Amino acid sequence: MAINKVMVIGAGQMGSGIAQVCAQAGFDVLLNDMNAEALDKGMKNIEKLLTRAVEKERISETNKANTLNRLTPSKDLQDAQSVDLVIEAIVENMEVKSNVFGELDQIAPKHAILATNTSSLPITEIAAKTTRPDQVIGMHYMNPVPVMKLVEIIRGLQTSDETYQAIEDMTHKLSKTPVEVNDAPGFAANRILMPMINEAIFALQEGVASVEDIDTVMKLGMNHPMGPLTLADFIGLDTCLYIMEVLHDGYGDSKYRPCPLLRKYVNAGWLGKKSGRGFYQY
Repeated sequence: MAINKVMVIGAGQMGSGIAQVCAQAGFDVLLNDMNAEALDKGMKNIEKLLTRAVEKERISETNKANTLNRLTPSKDLQDAQSVDLVIEAIVENMEVKSNVFGELDQIAPKHAILATNTSSLPITEIAAKTTRPDQVIGMHYMNPVPVMKLVEIIRGLQTSDETYQAIEDMTHKLSKTPVEVNDAPGFAANRILMPMINEAIFALQEGVASVEDIDTVMKLGMNHPMGPLTLADFIGLDTCLYIMEVLHDGYGDSKYRPCPLLRKYVNAGWLGKKSGRGFYQY
């Protein structure tokens, strides 16, 4: 099926990034958020990133103008009745996502694909809240979206081959690299990444090395561009904890037990860069 018009729900860092790359690739995009302040911030952030790209000569002024012309802010979910694809990028909470997908199922055209940017929640369970589970799929972008090339495309139990192919084709148009992943807790990326971060926190808790030295080991010893504790701060320690809980609940294996120090930091409100303090101070 042809995808021409896209709605992205959620104007936060992920949602605005997804909207930007879709508009840059030539799609007409509605960026939706019921919070007017968040929507305004998301639109301004896109313009700021495009301006920076022009200054660095990565795109032309014309490209920037065309991209912004293809972007329309939306505060009403009813606007989904005119789109071919919805990409949801809201809070990582099953109840909230399920409610949104139930509403979208009633609003979006029958041909429309409903995608979620969830980083860990089961696609099959989200799809079950709709009457079109064959047209529900996961599109897990990496942060920051305009820079990172990977998109995990996650099939739910009933996702059709036609739906998968349409999303894979679109991902190529976004100049991203799609990877097909089956529906399992944490998918591939977070099932591998989060236990590594969790183990780094255990090493810190047990006094194996300092924050800085743990990060240096992984940067210089394993050639990682960023140490695991710095990365955790950028992701958000609350998000790291939540994903570890999803893995622990999903697999029932003690190797996914969240580190108590991670839980302590989250309970203290030390969530990383967004709160000004995590393993580092910002």
